[in-house]
Amino acid sequence: MSKGLAAKNLTLSYGSSTIIRELNLIIPHGKITVLVGSNGCGKSTLLRSLARLLKPRKGCVLLNGKEIAKQSTREVAKQLSILPQSPSAPEGLTVLQLVKQGRYPYQTWTRQWSVEDEAKVNWALQVTQMSALAEHPVDSLSGGQRQRAWIAMTLAQDTDILLLDEPTTYLDLTHQIEILDLLYDLNVQQGRTIIMVLHDLNLACRYAHHIVAIQNQQVYAQGRPEDIVTEQMVEDVFHLKSLITTDPLFGTPLCIPQGKGKNNGKKSLTATGS
Repeated sequence: MSKGLAAKNLTLSYGSSTIIRELNLIIPHGKITVLVGSNGCGKSTLLRSLARLLKPRKGCVLLNGKEIAKQSTREVAKQLSILPQSPSAPEGLTVLQLVKQGRYPYQTWTRQWSVEDEAKVNWALQVTQMSALAEHPVDSLSGGQRQRAWIAMTLAQDTDILLLDEPTTYLDLTHQIEILDLLYDLNVQQGRTIIMVLHDLNLACRYAHHIVAIQNQQVYAQGRPEDIVTEQMVEDVFHLKSLITTDPLFGTPLCIPQGKGKNNGKKSLTATGS
């Protein structure tokens, strides 16, 4: 594979605890890939390693055909950007100041702030609908606005690959859909490769071209949502019985988890789904 991200025999650990073991993975270029799995399965750890934020114990990550560990930080930062989970900004930092940080990989002693840098920052603010809030402190914004500001920073970095760790965490349903719609548009209109960790399996099915399910330190299954999201997969990966039906709006898999609810478990899933 010469373009995009891949993992080869990747083993990741924190101290003596192994999180991912001998994992092999190819991220489809120009598509939206979502990592799913139960809490603690290693999704975020894997994402950090793909971004060269965590050194493998064994194996390697390949970025555009080359080992990412052998590339310079500046070189990597021009090819991929990452939005970590729950990022924080210094008190009083404005949206504009935050977004400008996305251009730091392009600054050198011989190349200072340029017209191109200014254009990229303005474009990132515009596409995320944050231009009107450019002079507002980041810590004064709502959750959805803050997330848009951070996404604007990653966009200003102008990379072909975007990695996002739970970009919808702590957001209400409206803001979740707004953020995912924004990322979907970036993929469709600009061909950006987007890799996300999401907890909501139904949203993952709705937005992803490719899903990677992590279980027991390995890839349990990967492929189109329609091909891999089954009742057996949900039970094995999430330890949950469910009914898989079809989303009436999008035609993607829709997971209905088994639970007691108001009927105290008296009606079967099969009956309620028929």
